[in-house]
Amino acid sequence: MPPEKASFTQAFAMDTMAFPEWLQFVFLPRVRECLETGQFPQSSQVGVQAIREFDGWHEASDLVSLLCEFDALFTEGGSR
Repeated sequence: MPPEKASFTQAFAMDTMAFPEWLQFVFLPRVRECLETGQFPQSSQVGVQAIREFDGWHEASDLVSLLCEFDALFTEGGSR
């Protein structure tokens, strides 16, 4: 990832990269790190953002569902 894209200030790096890029270069590495360290976030909104970003794109429906399931892991009553 180019350094200028890594210096984002907005949620989901909306100010420096497209959402699919953020998933690849930020989200996935962070999830791997969480799995390695056992330190998980208190909440997640990646599924909510995916719904916004991929609205009307049928091909992304499975991805959106998986990201929403990820969010559900960190809501009240979710399991880890």
